[in-house]
Amino acid sequence: MHTSRWLVAVSVVVSSIVALGAMNTPADAATSSFSAPVYPGDFPDPAIIVAGGRYWAYATGSAGRNLQVMSSPDLRTWTPVSDPLPALPAWASPGRTWAPGVIQRGSQYVMYYTTHDAALNHQCISVATSPTPGGPFLDVSSGPLICQAANGGSIDPNPYLDPVSGTLVLLWKSDDNSLGSGHPTHLWGQPLRSDGLAVALNTSPSLLLTMSAAWQSPTLEGPTIIRAGGHYVLFYSANNYDSSSSGVGYATAPSPLGKYTDQSIFGPWLGTRGNAKGAQGPWVFTDTTGATRLAFAAWFGTVGYENGGVRSLWTAFLTFNSRGAPSAR
Repeated sequence: MHTSRWLVAVSVVVSSIVALGAMNTPADAATSSFSAPVYPGDFPDPAIIVAGGRYWAYATGSAGRNLQVMSSPDLRTWTPVSDPLPALPAWASPGRTWAPGVIQRGSQYVMYYTTHDAALNHQCISVATSPTPGGPFLDVSSGPLICQAANGGSIDPNPYLDPVSGTLVLLWKSDDNSLGSGHPTHLWGQPLRSDGLAVALNTSPSLLLTMSAAWQSPTLEGPTIIRAGGHYVLFYSANNYDSSSSGVGYATAPSPLGKYTDQSIFGPWLGTRGNAKGAQGPWVFTDTTGATRLAFAAWFGTVGYENGGVRSLWTAFLTFNSRGAPSAR
């Protein structure tokens, strides 16, 4: 505090923290020990849905796969991992495919994912479909669904069905940091057509959140939304994914595509906790009992791919107070 009025300054800071929901401390963020992941293998950028009474988990590719999928009856025992997207569209080049998000629309499952547009030389978002949650998903597109070339590309897609309006929305991150330092990243959203295969007519992307807090550098990414306590709560990951400094923050807004107020400006809401090191890639889902959960990836044991580490799959139960401030356990 660079002032002699120390008590006044402390009062202002405390009032600000209360106004933000007082959720930026480790004790509020997580009350469990986070002792072990639900799947210990490498499973970054996870997404989980329930279909046919089973959990279907999707993730960025590993061991030569474009992407990963596995299923479980209980979030503990998993089938062997397979590739739900064995073939990329002709415009996409292999080796840079990640962050799938899946939602059921009618009789088919729609997958949004990040891949590399060879002609644009940017990471872009595409869409594929399958009649079954395990795939194989087929992408028949002739180009990206979304690609903000002026922002360095678009990545980390996440579908969200608004329970109030019934509108299907796609969330994503513009890949600004790929342009170099000095380019803060942004989170976006846009309504989709009801079948999820195209953006809605006469709509444009809405800016949801811009990287602004020191702890978030070098990137803000991986958005996911839930409505709670009359608010829309947007979770995101930030900082360097390849370190234990990565963490999950959250922001709130009165509408799904409104401008969000960052509630994690002082630090991550959920960072390293117990054996889960460097939380990242949040995804909100409802389990088979109706409970709200957060899926995320975190290093288990060794941190960093260069050190032989893996980003394992973790889950936590979510609760919210009347202001939309979350707690995880």
